Amino acid sequence: MFTGGLALAFDTFCPMRSDPVFRTIETSDLDRVLAINAASVPEVGDINAADLDFLVSEAAIALVAECDHTLVGFCVVLAPGSTYTSVNYRWFMELHPDSLYLDRVAFDASSRGRGWGRAMYDEVARRMRDEFTDATGLTLEVNIDPPNDRSLRFHRKQGFVEVGRQMSHGIEVSLMHRPVLPPAID
Repeated sequence: MFTGGLALAFDTFCPMRSDPVFRTIETSDLDRVLAINAASVPEVGDINAADLDFLVSEAAIALVAECDHTLVGFCVVLAPGSTYTSVNYRWFMELHPDSLYLDRVAFDASSRGRGWGRAMYDEVARRMRDEFTDATGLTLEVNIDPPNDRSLRFHRKQGFVEVGRQMSHGIEVSLMHRPVLPPAID
């Protein structure tokens, strides 16, 4: 799978005053997650229902973002030891075996520019600190050919650095890593 980009698609209204609530993906969410994912291709890799179900079942962290009880985004993170066969996951597990791997994250178009991608990553970082204390970092990939410039800018701003490049399903990707973030100081 070639993922790791912050994808925006779909058009669900959510008032600006509302902040998303993050919770674990449930089986009843999978149709909406699949629809957001499909609307976000090529920024995230295409996936069918059976593969999505498998990916979520393998996930160390699988979150949805809800706004006013409407699912507006999701992410799936895998820990070392998964049976997932993605060439990118395998690359990271070889070179960063103590890191978690963010396979995909996507939001619908109503979420653009609200800071919810950053908030989702903050929630992933919090869960990593709380539940995966041996994890040293978070890894992901972003398309560079064809380019996903918005996602590259976002991830660099979030502290990710390129640690390699490779071809994945005919797409060149930037392989990125960032250390586990410390808790935010208020």
